[in-house]
Parts: sequence; structure tokens; C-alpha cells
Amino acid sequence: MLIRIPPPHPVRENDVAPAPDPAVAQSLGAPAERGEGEPTNGCVRHRIRHGRRRFVGQSLAGLAGLALAGCSRAAPAAAVNPLDSTDPTVLKRLAPTQERGMAGGETVTPIDDVARYNNYYEFGVDKGDPAVNAGTLRTRPWSVDVGGECDQPGVIDIDQLIPYNRLEERIYRHRCVEAWSIVVPWVGVPLAHLLARFAPTSKAKYVAFYTLYDPQQMPRAGRVLPWPYREGLRIDEAMHPLTFVSVGMYGRVLPNQNGAPIRLTLPWKYGFKSIKSIVKIRFVERMPETTWNLVGPDEYGFYANVNPNVPHPRWSQASERRLGELFRRKTLMFNGYPEVAPLYAGMDLRRWF
Repeated sequence: MLIRIPPPHPVRENDVAPAPDPAVAQSLGAPAERGEGEPTNGCVRHRIRHGRRRFVGQSLAGLAGLALAGCSRAAPAAAVNPLDSTDPTVLKRLAPTQERGMAGGETVTPIDDVARYNNYYEFGVDKGDPAVNAGTLRTRPWSVDVGGECDQPGVIDIDQLIPYNRLEERIYRHRCVEAWSIVVPWVGVPLAHLLARFAPTSKAKYVAFYTLYDPQQMPRAGRVLPWPYREGLRIDEAMHPLTFVSVGMYGRVLPNQNGAPIRLTLPWKYGFKSIKSIVKIRFVERMPETTWNLVGPDEYGFYANVNPNVPHPRWSQASERRLGELFRRKTLMFNGYPEVAPLYAGMDLRRWF
């Protein structure tokens, strides 16, 4: 019998400083600017680290207590918008033309868990905060600024960027660096298909990604991290067939707290690499700065490949807790996606973690 328990909350609020199908395009809607962030201070970093330390130290007794107490649920957004909501049940349905199960037949995590248990610090640091607070995010109009080492740069509306008539559904495992995991049916397209249209040059060795940062839409962001949130991939990682751009999940548009309207999905890497709410992409020649690597370079590497043999400095990565399950399960190398191993042939994965 499967015993369902509500997820714990690894990082508490008081741990951190306060804070082109024309028809489809017309039905969905289109630019959002954002400024540069400012560096976080050492005090904030200590508080975040302290919160994550509490998370990995939680006992089964604590989990049982949560199971009895239950978790608070966020109220649905007052104004129903099929493209912009924290309530996944009201969001516009998508129509993927291809469905692929790529999680070894593992059970899909219930949508309620995935939609209400998130790391999105721009909307609060507690796991339930994004589902409560991300209703202030406006996902239309939305554009993505693509430039750098490419022959065809430009600022493009999301509904011109995404080929809605060629969407795929892919069921992927998702493994957080905090040692919990989920299985999600994402809807989107391979990243390589989107990047190719901008014609990256031979100088494009890496791809940098940036999340929207708008204090008016994200009033709780404060100075928790150096904003805007940024991530990066080597160009061969970005072009790998598993690398996915998601615009939906569970057959519907992404809820705001899950990274609407466009995010990366990288099933073999720890979850912080799957950057949310993307507004800028840059092809660059040198390894780009990434947020968690800036905050804790000894704890969060640039590559961040799931590796049960390389522990986090403060906890083991050998096992994980699947949301909704009581007992831990073994973590798989590359999260169970061995087809990416050739990308790292000859590399010391303990050094390049």
C-alpha cells in the first residue's frame, strides 16, 4: 500500500532576508524587459544554507507529523485567465502531437504536488510560497531576447518562437539537489529546434539563460539571490535531444509557479539548472556565470549532473525521496538517462560536478 504524505518545507521564510500557427498565436496572445540584479550578501547565503541543512536533517517522525497536520493549500486565483494562473485546473489545454514516456514507466507524480511544491525564490522561499504568490506574474505579452554569437539575433514573441502545432509531451524524472524528486509529463519542444533558427556561430561554446526579474511582479524577491536568476549550458548540452523547452505540463499551460510561460527541462541535471520564466538567451564563448554557482561554488557546480557518487558537502546524494512516497529510493546516475554520458567522456565528474 502506498502511504501518501505531504512534502516537508526545507527552507522557511524566516531563514532568508525578507524580502506558428496564426490561429494558435492569436488565441494565446506577446515583451517583457528586466534589469540586472545585484549581488547577495554573505548573511543571506548563510541563512539559505542553514535552511537547506534543516531540510536534509528532517526525520521520518517529522514527516509523519506533517502527514497528520497536512499542508495549507493556496486558494485559486480570483480572476480566471487560461494563460496566466497559479491554479493548474483553469489553464488552457495544449495539444501535443507526440507523447513519449521517458521515465522508465515510473508513476507520474500527482499534479497537486508538482504545482504546490516549488523552488522559485522570486515568489518566496518556502515551498508553498510560489503557488500563493506567483499570481502577480504576467505571462502575456512575453518575448525572449536572443543574441550573442549568432547570425540571426532578435527579440521574438513567445507565440512566434514556440511551434504550437508540433508540441511533444515527455514524461521525465526531475531530481532536486535537495534530494527530493518528481515525475512530470512536460509539454514543449526540443531546445535545439528553437536555437537553430538563430544560427549560432562557431564561437558559441555555451548558452546563457536569464529569468525575468521585475520587482513589481516579484515584490517578495528581496535580496535572497543575485538577480536576475541565470543559468548556462555547454552548447553540446543545449543541443542534446533530451534538452527540452517546456511551455506546459499535464496537458495544460504551465502554472506561473512552475516557470510560466517558458522554462528549460533538463532531466539528467539537478533541478536548479532547469531555469524558469526565460526572457533572455545569449550564445557566448566563455562559461557563463550561474546563480547558485555564484552563491556557493563549493556546493553547486556549473554542470550539476545528477550523480549519486558525489555527495553535496552537507548531505548525501545517494538516495532521494519521491514526493508522495514514504520511503527513499536510490538515485540513478544521470538520473537514469545514460544516453548523456558521452557528453562527459574523459571528464573527472568529481571535479566538474
